[in-house]
Amino acid sequence: MVVILAVGGWLIWVLPGPHLAAGLGIGPVDGTMTISSCYEATDHQGNDDGTDCTGMYTPRAEGEPRRRITLDKAATSHRAGSTVEVRLVRGRAYEPSGYATGTWVTVSGLILGPFLALSLYFRASARDGEWSHGGDYVLVFIAAELVSLVVGFIAGATATLAIALVG
Repeated sequence: MVVILAVGGWLIWVLPGPHLAAGLGIGPVDGTMTISSCYEATDHQGNDDGTDCTGMYTPRAEGEPRRRITLDKAATSHRAGSTVEVRLVRGRAYEPSGYATGTWVTVSGLILGPFLALSLYFRASARDGEWSHGGDYVLVFIAAELVSLVVGFIAGATATLAIALVG
């Protein structure tokens, strides 16, 4: 049970964790971005995916070149020419954003759900000394996935409110 949850935690740490930290504004600022344009982004299925902005990234570290980059899930549609402090994750720039926070909290919950249900199933089977039919744990899985959607929405709304109050 512990190993399964550890694997789930590790996957969250590796996959959505850096994006979530950047969307929350955790960690040092990697540089600034001068916005060229912002647009409403869509995913590969045509669904709304927040606001993205393109522009020139200027790193804080000396010796690194300036380059074009995309600000993923921007907090707001920025005016052309404005400058934003950003954190980089896997070639994309992030600023503190409620939309990014909500998205990556939801992704974290969606990853954790199956690992939680599987670990509870193994725990119950070990406790009873025989393999359980597992039907109840499918419901745990579904409930965990639904809870992750709600928690992601709440986290995104809370982050949006906090960013609006602070900045």
